[in-house]
Amino acid sequence: MDVSKRKVVELFALADVQVDGPKPSDIQVHNQKFYRRFLSDGRLGLGESYQDGWWDCERIDELLFKMICAQKIITKHVQTPATIANVVWSKLSPHGAERRSKEIGNFHYDIGNELYEAILDPYFNYTCGYWEGGARSLEEAQIAKMDRICHKLRLKSGMKLLDIGCGWGGFSKFAAERYGAHVTGISISEEQLKRARELCNGLPVELRYLDYRNLDQTFDRITAIGMFEHVGNRYYRTFMEKVFSCLNDDGLFFLHTIGFNTSDFANPWLQKYIFPGCFVPSMKHISEAYEGLFVLEHLENIGYSYAKTLQCWDGNLEAHWEEIRRHNPSVYDDRFLRTWRYYLLSSVAGFRARKIQVWHLVFSKHGVGGGYVFPDPVLLAEGTSQ
Repeated sequence: MDVSKRKVVELFALADVQVDGPKPSDIQVHNQKFYRRFLSDGRLGLGESYQDGWWDCERIDELLFKMICAQKIITKHVQTPATIANVVWSKLSPHGAERRSKEIGNFHYDIGNELYEAILDPYFNYTCGYWEGGARSLEEAQIAKMDRICHKLRLKSGMKLLDIGCGWGGFSKFAAERYGAHVTGISISEEQLKRARELCNGLPVELRYLDYRNLDQTFDRITAIGMFEHVGNRYYRTFMEKVFSCLNDDGLFFLHTIGFNTSDFANPWLQKYIFPGCFVPSMKHISEAYEGLFVLEHLENIGYSYAKTLQCWDGNLEAHWEEIRRHNPSVYDDRFLRTWRYYLLSSVAGFRARKIQVWHLVFSKHGVGGGYVFPDPVLLAEGTSQ
């Protein structure tokens, strides 16, 4: 047996994974070059070799879950100059600059709405749903999440709400339609805004192509749902200062963000092929960004719900793939499918292993008089929405 192959077989065995084994979580290797590539490029090489068709696995999420759980042991054996360089580059790249933010919008969100129409719920939520309340479908989980956010914001009819990174307009629509809010949604993706305008037609929702740095209005409530990961560590404080300046003195700011357990996030494969320039914050990054500005009123971790949400998206991708492919065969080719399945299922593994989280944070500028309680008994007595 080749030396590289022997070493990889031994490493995978530490994670209870067998090369060419019988279990659904075992890896099936098609190209013998895989072994050397994994040893030289680590996490990046594992993902790229899957994109290239060098290996397959019936349950990619289970395979990667096992490897994440054995990560400390495996990493000791694949820390090569190449893997270290990948991590260093991911930390030094210019996350969050205004020009870079627009490039990210073009790269990931402007590839065509037909993909997202096929895999997301009717509100086009591209963030974690909330399954803990008994949701039986992706749509129910996303509605439960949006309703929970509105409760946390104590949102009432007529309030001015700013939705930063509004995406395809799902939450903007929900807040206006169900709670009577007057919403301003901003995004730096033209494709998202085009679909958002269709979704929010006839509602008190203004949608603008605008970077958050250029905001100059004030609002009663502000949300940032699933966009903080694109802000970049260098700009977290800038972001918080801008939100503070745009929030009325008695207002509330809601932040929904993926979070990393430690402050050394680096995922070279994800940053190269899915979200260029993304940076997942730790709680330390967030606290340093808002220190001296906001009062943290409430914190909740719903991260485990993301595994199920991602599985739903992956199932929808598989079920509708031929329909998606027909829209643009030159973009939606076999490599695209392998890339997206690896992205979704590797993320399932990360959330299931509790290495990454989803945090809901509620902030006020000066502290809520009498204290902030969630769920608010007054709002519950009045009903969930208008």
